[in-house]
Amino acid sequence: MQRNKWIIVLCLSLGFHVDHLFAQGAEEYARRIRPEELRQHLEIIASDEYEGRETGKAGQRKAAEYLSTYYKSLGIPACMNGSYLQNYPLKQERISTSYMNLGDTRFDFIEDFYFFNSFSFEGEMALGELVFVGFGIDDPIYSDYSSLVVDNKVVVCLSGEPIDKNGLSVLTKNQEQSEWTYDAGAKIDAAAKRGAKGLIIIQQDYDQFIPRARFWLESPRMALDYPNEEGAEEKGLIPFFFVSPRVGDQLANKAFKCPIADLVKRWNKKGKGARRMFTQDGIIHVKRDVERIESQNVLAFIEGSDEMLKSEVVIISAHYDHIGIVKGEINNGADDDGSGTVTTLELAEAFVAAKAAGNGTRRSVLILNVSGEEKGLLGSEWYTEYPVFPLENTVCNLNIDMIGRVDEQHADNENYVYLIGSDKLSTELHAISEQANGTHTKINLDYTFNDPADPNRFYYRSDHYNFAKKNIPVIFYFSGVHEDYHRPGDDAEKIFYDKMARIGQLVFYTAWEVANRDAKLVVDVVGESAED
Repeated sequence: MQRNKWIIVLCLSLGFHVDHLFAQGAEEYARRIRPEELRQHLEIIASDEYEGRETGKAGQRKAAEYLSTYYKSLGIPACMNGSYLQNYPLKQERISTSYMNLGDTRFDFIEDFYFFNSFSFEGEMALGELVFVGFGIDDPIYSDYSSLVVDNKVVVCLSGEPIDKNGLSVLTKNQEQSEWTYDAGAKIDAAAKRGAKGLIIIQQDYDQFIPRARFWLESPRMALDYPNEEGAEEKGLIPFFFVSPRVGDQLANKAFKCPIADLVKRWNKKGKGARRMFTQDGIIHVKRDVERIESQNVLAFIEGSDEMLKSEVVIISAHYDHIGIVKGEINNGADDDGSGTVTTLELAEAFVAAKAAGNGTRRSVLILNVSGEEKGLLGSEWYTEYPVFPLENTVCNLNIDMIGRVDEQHADNENYVYLIGSDKLSTELHAISEQANGTHTKINLDYTFNDPADPNRFYYRSDHYNFAKKNIPVIFYFSGVHEDYHRPGDDAEKIFYDKMARIGQLVFYTAWEVANRDAKLVVDVVGESAED
């Protein structure tokens, strides 16, 4: 003990930061994240016995039990009143009947319009006063709403964005299109903030989209069953509908005396849309069948060793649900996200081993396995709305989702990982991640999908995003999509286990440094990650 004390004093006198002593001691425990053990776990939870682990179904509950049993075997105390499970309520909704009447013309659900169960509207919404707002964009660079009042009216807009006479986006000033094309949520938010009671988006590629989406539109949808009817309304959502050009033609003829195709040509020539109020008799009718069910997040809490710091928590997450049985075929989800799930099991073992040896992290570590990701990031949303450990004490979230395969861009070299979000809230977290990799794992860190202009928008598509919205620094570890994404071929025998182990070790080293450093991570970047 005395010798170690003098080593620390010597290092300080030589200008080394004491935090890096912890990183040096981490290697023994990082080596416990082993490919063979990852394989053993994955061959179980990604087997047919677990029926694709669909949220709310028997396979998901079976996987939750497997995780709980493993955490118990490691000696991790249950932190949920004797359980490892955070139960949360869901409602599963199926469209019973839905149609749209414009005057005497009836349009049917899916054939000519669709919507997602992201809002709780049910019944009939009268149309009446409508406002055509061009492309529905409200941006400092370009706005279809400037000086326009749409309070309590239904807004109608085109998909996409204006293109000038040179074929360039009016917003980006180049051939790349902006988020207003890729993210319909931006148009929904804009209409809601302007006071609209609903939004109709005329989707120009409707007929190409529907064959790919029909199965999912016909399938039941899940949403969090917030108490006291909270949820969608509180989040500012309004009813929104996507309609075919056939519906669009009727609306455009009513407002502008011409079909949609002519409007698109005219508006692109001008580089802007037109705005017009008009009246349309009609209703949108929605009737849902609702079933209330329950799902579970699984929590393994490894308490920190420092009395002053152990109330602060580093969260390592992965979703353990998948898409279940589709058209009679089991989708085992070995990569999505069995790979992240079993990596968290090995991470838990490594942190427990360190604690058992008297070298536990100063801050606490929470291994958080969430369900409901495939249904809309529901489990992580519930946790961030009803956190077990206060969010103000949550230092960061390191989220692992699909790290077991390679994509086309890296077909010849598996030693890579996409990092997303590491610099969006905390430059310190990004620097720690880079140093951990440079010192220990030496993986090729690919930031392609960290670009805000990335059309895939992966930053918004996994569970870390619910933490980022709460201003909690995040890193999303990801290896990209492949031919078996959301298909029955996503099986355990196709996984690169050595690759998984290296990425798991990178997560470990990063978490280790964050959990042991003297100061809590500073949130020093303000931007797209934070809630308005």
